[in-house]
Amino acid sequence: MKVLSKIYTVLIFLFLYAPIVVLIVFSFNDTDTMSRSVFYGFSLRWYRRLFQDGMILDALKNTLIIAVVAAVVSTVLGTIAAIGINGMKKWKQKLVMNLTNFPMVNPEIVTGVSLMLLFVFVARQMGGASLGMVSLILAHITFCLPYVILSILPKLRQMDANLYEAAQDLGCTPISAFFKVVLMEIMPGIVTGFIMAFTLSIDDFIISYFASGTTQTLSIYIYSMTRKRISPEINALSTLMFVVIMILLIIVNMRQAKDQRAAKKVLSEGGGTH
Repeated sequence: MKVLSKIYTVLIFLFLYAPIVVLIVFSFNDTDTMSRSVFYGFSLRWYRRLFQDGMILDALKNTLIIAVVAAVVSTVLGTIAAIGINGMKKWKQKLVMNLTNFPMVNPEIVTGVSLMLLFVFVARQMGGASLGMVSLILAHITFCLPYVILSILPKLRQMDANLYEAAQDLGCTPISAFFKVVLMEIMPGIVTGFIMAFTLSIDDFIISYFASGTTQTLSIYIYSMTRKRISPEINALSTLMFVVIMILLIIVNMRQAKDQRAAKKVLSEGGGTH
């Protein structure tokens, strides 16, 4: 059974990651077209062409601006919301969390169309532009916010509720006690939430497609490339996106593993002392 389970695991990972490995390998292929499935030789020409393409660089700039702004704003709002939710009664927490989690389980195409209609309606009432950079940032904040809240809430529940009051007894003002005690205790969750929001923002396509207007992100630009003659630059671009997101996910997982080890160590030391 152990052998079968190992074979099964290998096949699953092969099925999931073989296409990505092929994409990465062919991003270094020295050929002029995507239709040639033969590796002609190692070359960095498509990476050089990628960074010489003004449209791709503009899309990259837009993507990074949107991701950073959306991650920062959703992290700030998510931290405030998590602290507020944690202080509620149990039935209120359940009600608010069900509303908060709804954007996560709602189909992205429904969320994208809904946001597009909302932005167009508001723009018509105000007499301004309907879709663009602002609408993209607001849309990304909307779907990133629940993930930030879910990252921070467990840290608040693990924290000793008496630490905040103890800090005030020792001379801290309420604001100082919050920044020196509460914020430091939940900082791992805040960092994890920020990285997740940044990753989700870079990765999103469906919601961005409906809320973008004439503004292009990397995911939208890649989609537009697939509708016409596909350049091997798309292999290089997809490879770089995969590497960036993989690095961020590794950082998140390493932080979570570190927090779990620290929590187990505290519990074991507490049990030994007792």
